[in-house]
Amino acid sequence: MLDAILKEIELRKEYLSNNDTINTVNPINTFNLINTIYFGGGTPSLLTGDEINRVIDQISKHFQIDASAEITLEANPDNLDKQSLQSLKQTPVNRLSIGIQSFYDEDLKLMNRAHNAEMALRCVPDAADVGFSQITIDLIYALPNLTHERWIHNLKTAFALPVNHLSCYCLTVEPRTALAEMVKKNKITIPDDDHAAQQFQLLVEMGSNAGFEQYEISNFCRDGNYSKHNSNYWRGESYLGIGPSAHSYNGSSREWNIANNLLYIKSINESIIPFTKEELTADQHYNEYILISLRTSWGVDLNKVKKHGIHYADFFLDHISIKLKEETVQQHKGIYTLTQKGKLFADKIAADLFI
Repeated sequence: MLDAILKEIELRKEYLSNNDTINTVNPINTFNLINTIYFGGGTPSLLTGDEINRVIDQISKHFQIDASAEITLEANPDNLDKQSLQSLKQTPVNRLSIGIQSFYDEDLKLMNRAHNAEMALRCVPDAADVGFSQITIDLIYALPNLTHERWIHNLKTAFALPVNHLSCYCLTVEPRTALAEMVKKNKITIPDDDHAAQQFQLLVEMGSNAGFEQYEISNFCRDGNYSKHNSNYWRGESYLGIGPSAHSYNGSSREWNIANNLLYIKSINESIIPFTKEELTADQHYNEYILISLRTSWGVDLNKVKKHGIHYADFFLDHISIKLKEETVQQHKGIYTLTQKGKLFADKIAADLFI
């Protein structure tokens, strides 16, 4: 798999050639300037330090990596003992995204997580001790049996840890999963929307009091430590995904690799990239801009909507007026953002603005 990933990086070296982030310091260099690298999907923390270095070295051969690039690795607490953390610190990885999800063993067992609460509590201070200053953790709310008191405890615990970024997601029950089967058989009950909304409000209020800025519906940071990688995505910048199931976007089309590991490796070994491609229509470009931008604190810029075409701007202004009256959206100098009330209905509001 690693060899295939290294080969795909080479095969994909021209994919971002139309990206605007070309190196302007040395215009003779035709490589694209890469300002974020993200090891995610699956369990990349199973990679050794040497394997991570091999991937980054291969990227540097075919792209130019910015000296201040954000290089993130997703990790599970059970993969982050002191030895593995020390090994990671010897790589260019400078940011950890740790999937804690909850500080209660009962919740972790329900989600079939390999780690326990003790590991979750230990790994973040250990990561800080070995020198990682950029640490983000994930939490999930609206879990079965997650009372408001336990959610408050999870948040207080998170805020007390040496983290400067936090991602919190409402539980979703995916079809054909063990959780979906338990819900179907009435073995567990998923909290209703009001319960989830109350926990979301607790998150926003407590996060603000703890110095965390909500810069996207599910993402919070201290002292301006936004996720550069996610922010690039929300701003509609191009990205290249490597590996099975990986998605890529170059500003005009979207591609996604085959999910099957064996077929992926076989194709790459034959120098064939096994992807499906979708050319985006003008309507899709507009809709995606609305969907992504409305979730952020930067909001929807009317001037950018106009660049999609005047009829898109007319449509947007006509439909956004309803949201302004409902006080779910606010406007300042042509920038439209969700109100606190509106954040509870972000997807519905965006859908109402789709053309």
